[in-house]
Amino acid sequence: MYSEGLINKGGCMKKLINNPDNVVKEAMEGMEKAHGDILKINYDPAFIARKDSPKKGKVAVISGGGSGHEPMHGGLVGFGMLDAACPGAVFTSPTPDQMEAATKAVNGGAGVLHLVKNYTGDVMNFQMAADICASEGIKVESIIIDDDVAVKDSLYTAGRRGVGSTVLTEKIIGSSAERGDNLETVVKFAKYCKDNGRSMGMALTSCALPSVGKPIFEIGDEDIEMGVGIHGEPGRERMKIKPANELVDMMIEPVLSDISLKNGDEIIMMLNGMGGTPLIELYLLFNRAVEVASKKGIKTVRCLVGNYITSLEMQGFSITVMKANADILKLWDAPVHTAAIRWGI
Repeated sequence: MYSEGLINKGGCMKKLINNPDNVVKEAMEGMEKAHGDILKINYDPAFIARKDSPKKGKVAVISGGGSGHEPMHGGLVGFGMLDAACPGAVFTSPTPDQMEAATKAVNGGAGVLHLVKNYTGDVMNFQMAADICASEGIKVESIIIDDDVAVKDSLYTAGRRGVGSTVLTEKIIGSSAERGDNLETVVKFAKYCKDNGRSMGMALTSCALPSVGKPIFEIGDEDIEMGVGIHGEPGRERMKIKPANELVDMMIEPVLSDISLKNGDEIIMMLNGMGGTPLIELYLLFNRAVEVASKKGIKTVRCLVGNYITSLEMQGFSITVMKANADILKLWDAPVHTAAIRWGI
């Protein structure tokens, strides 16, 4: 079966898919074949878990959300990060039964932390799963990430959207859980990340859902969407494209100011691609972002540059900044082994 999205006519966008209804399942099958040494896949209900889970006595960290943002979240499951991830349909929240099953599958007896991006469906469904698991004696805590400084009360959220800071938080609290910290301590680090991480994104182009094949929003050839969400939600302003340095300046200023960073502070910065931006451009953008921070006396001491939280094939980028300290950097530098992020092993 072929979808209309496989052909390029009438405004449709070409897709490398088979049946659009099977995109997520077939991608999970591919992950299982590619990373079976570190992952195990459950298909009904769907979730991705560490191959060595559950780990007795270890706090389990779970996240999830709609598919289409790869490698987040399934590509971040493994040693030093997530114990499990629940993939919904493309740009659609996973269901409570997925989260419930994942929680029970990786619970090692030390409690479970749900890391939830602030989208209405994600928040509601994770809470339902947490309530069910708690009623059966599993201690579950939840932290909601709401780091997007672009807009408030958007199409899918009450309050700020949860975006790039989620990736950095998963690394930091995953390391905390991996070294044996108790649930209270892991939650403490999660709250720190929530309070000290901020993001903003922009888009040059739209993207197309596999089931539709057409752009989810229209944008002129010379226009950009400043502050766009990862599902194509409108941002702060539609404007004409500008040189890269000007775009970085417009985005990083509100990100840095929202954390109240001061001269001498250290940060972790992620310059993230939305799925369709070449790496050469991401490094060019990162160069400017570091320069701007440095002029304010803010030191970029750790970084990620690449595609970590995408929006299918959207062209654009996001900047995430997290204030660092010695404890946070120790957790950041700790070994990690996932499909998308690996170091120290």
